[in-house]
Amino acid sequence: MRNPVLQVRDLEVSFRVDTGSIFRHDYHRIRAVDGVSFDVYPAETLGIVGESGCGKSTLARALLGLKRAHGGKILWLGEDLVAASEEKMRRKRREIQLIFQDPQGSLDPRMTIGDIVAEPLRVFYPSMSRLQVRERVTGILKLVGLRPDQVNRYPHEFSGGQCQRVGIARALVVNPRLVVCDEPVSALDVSIQAQIVNLLKDLQKKLQLSLIFIAHDLSIVRHVSDRILVMYMGKVMELADRSSIYRRPKHPYTRALIESVPIPDPVRERARARRSLKGDMPSPLDPPSGCVFRTRCPFATELCAREVPELETLDDGHRVACHHHRELPPPPEPGEASEPDARESAEP
Repeated sequence: MRNPVLQVRDLEVSFRVDTGSIFRHDYHRIRAVDGVSFDVYPAETLGIVGESGCGKSTLARALLGLKRAHGGKILWLGEDLVAASEEKMRRKRREIQLIFQDPQGSLDPRMTIGDIVAEPLRVFYPSMSRLQVRERVTGILKLVGLRPDQVNRYPHEFSGGQCQRVGIARALVVNPRLVVCDEPVSALDVSIQAQIVNLLKDLQKKLQLSLIFIAHDLSIVRHVSDRILVMYMGKVMELADRSSIYRRPKHPYTRALIESVPIPDPVRERARARRSLKGDMPSPLDPPSGCVFRTRCPFATELCAREVPELETLDDGHRVACHHHRELPPPPEPGEASEPDARESAEP
């Protein structure tokens, strides 16, 4: 049995919010990540999906030490990163890299593409010669689909998709073992999203990378992931392999996310039943008692208001945090949403 490269156990990340006035000092703590646990295995892609504000990006930054964790453990190859010093965490970032959401905003407009990609090498490998750096940068640019003669151009000369390729090259140039992709395609056009998703899948296969792919679009997460973790208000609602999540969702929130994905067949799309989510996500300053999803759940009962559901592991390894997952009616037949694939298209 494979050993995980990353183990996250009961991770908590909170923020202090001042709720007082000039006459009275008062504050609340918002739990952006609340008791999250999961594993990531070698060459596996774990998808993390949920609405905006559910804690996905905070979780991603906590894994790299960019946000301070207030509880739990992050075990990287058995070593706890929560307890690591700042210097040790800086060295570990060579093995764990991040791809940002905004491809153009994440690149320094005053630096050339070659300098942007070479910067991590100069930080982590200061003894590398200029020739070695240039060869490594040239090789990684080719790998992500860019030309070596573009190294002296600036970010504003590239499209959004090309800038995201630069961001991917920058993350991969130091040969990391895990790459955290924080909504890497949400700012791109649909056709370009497909190219970037397919590029990440190809690079993972070539380089044997482990990926954490964060998004709010379940259809994209399903296409790229081996397993999927569903988050809501900082908590894990469900965790299983992508086939089980899509065809046999156990949690009402997961069902609602799946039913929000359109079916390309207009007849089937009009005919299928929907259980759309009612209302908005509650304020994190005043979360609901018991199950945090109960205020929007069509199956909620008094038990849901009294007790917080535990993340239960079922016989097939499927994990779900719902008091009534055994009593829920079978989910409607999922639509075969078209999976993004644009291998034959070329970005200018």
